[in-house]
Amino acid sequence: MKRTHSCVGLAACLPLAAVGCAITHARAAAAPAVTASAPATAQTKLPAPVQTERFVLKPGQDVIGRVQIVRLKPHQVLSDVARLFDVGYDAIKHANPKLNPWLAPVGTPVIVPTQFILPDAPHVGIVVNIAAMRLFYFPPHKPGQPQIVITHPVGIGRLGWPTYTGVTRIVGHIAHPAWIPPRSILAEHAREGVPLPRVVPAGPNNPLGNWAMPLAAAGYHTDVLIHGTDKPAGVGRRVSHGCIHLYPEDIKQLFREVPNGTPVRIVNQPYLFGWRNGRLYMQAYGALQDDKRPWKTNATLLDHMLTRTLIHHLARADQRIDWRRVRALVSNPKVVPLPVSGTGLAGEGLVATLVQNRLPKGSAWNGQTHLPLTSSQFHKIMARYDASLKGKHEADRKSGRADQRDHRAGEAQVSGTARGAD
Repeated sequence: MKRTHSCVGLAACLPLAAVGCAITHARAAAAPAVTASAPATAQTKLPAPVQTERFVLKPGQDVIGRVQIVRLKPHQVLSDVARLFDVGYDAIKHANPKLNPWLAPVGTPVIVPTQFILPDAPHVGIVVNIAAMRLFYFPPHKPGQPQIVITHPVGIGRLGWPTYTGVTRIVGHIAHPAWIPPRSILAEHAREGVPLPRVVPAGPNNPLGNWAMPLAAAGYHTDVLIHGTDKPAGVGRRVSHGCIHLYPEDIKQLFREVPNGTPVRIVNQPYLFGWRNGRLYMQAYGALQDDKRPWKTNATLLDHMLTRTLIHHLARADQRIDWRRVRALVSNPKVVPLPVSGTGLAGEGLVATLVQNRLPKGSAWNGQTHLPLTSSQFHKIMARYDASLKGKHEADRKSGRADQRDHRAGEAQVSGTARGAD
């Protein structure tokens, strides 16, 4: 899409100071109001959850899905709800900032961020927005047929191991790969007291999961992979050494559907704009910690995300952007799309539907975790992992530059073996 940078007066955004932005839960489609004190509603009386993974696009459509709300079941934590609805851990955590992700009481309402503004990129092949930690696949379609988009959450490279951005392509498919970690990762695990073998065989403890698709990119060896994982709760987090992780069920689906040669565009777009129901919406994920672009002080960056089509919609609707809301979302990202144009915004907030807490229609997952641990054991491990992640980020930042040189010296695959990052 072509852009224009002068029609909407983005200079009004400077400086992008923090402004409070209250979000309320409005009723949607006659769904019951959601408050923490509301009585529990029988599951069978609630509407079924809507599709969260596969959408048919109308011409010009750039906002897909619907925000949903569920009540926690016994022994259920946020990461369970995330996988159930095919969203990432960080996204559901940021959509529910006041909830303890591991100890929220039974019956607690949880916002499920299952509405997405499509990245500003061609609707061809795979597009990965690392800021959103989300992948979008646009399968080929014949003229006159509607465009389909399939979307899944992903895990990306942690601090010190950034995921590649740019244009590349799928160059292979490896089923049940063995993994040959590079020397840097072997040394890292040895320092942490959990040494790795020189070859990690295929199986339930392989960080690559059961399916891997290597990428090729200028300046990179083919050791950057789109692959599964043996730790599903890491999806939607910065946990990899540069590769792109998916839930086991999601990579299995893409492995079947995505052919070799499919283009892959990896972008970093923390703030997105889209048009829905006669209004401009903004989806704010927030900039990644190592994104040095001055989003809070340079209005031109946001200007680049407003396409000519969106500006045309605003002009036809005779609407202006509410810059107070834009500033608030830049300063305090909400993850879900929220309106930033039109009249009557003062008392409005998030519109969501309370739905049954079960697998949505069309889900790639069958609801079985196949974990070698009990759910209770796994949640305790992940809670400890959560607590230690901040300290690890600092150590990664210091050692990451040297490690990357070794990591990129690896080769992608040799007879079903993948060499490189996890």
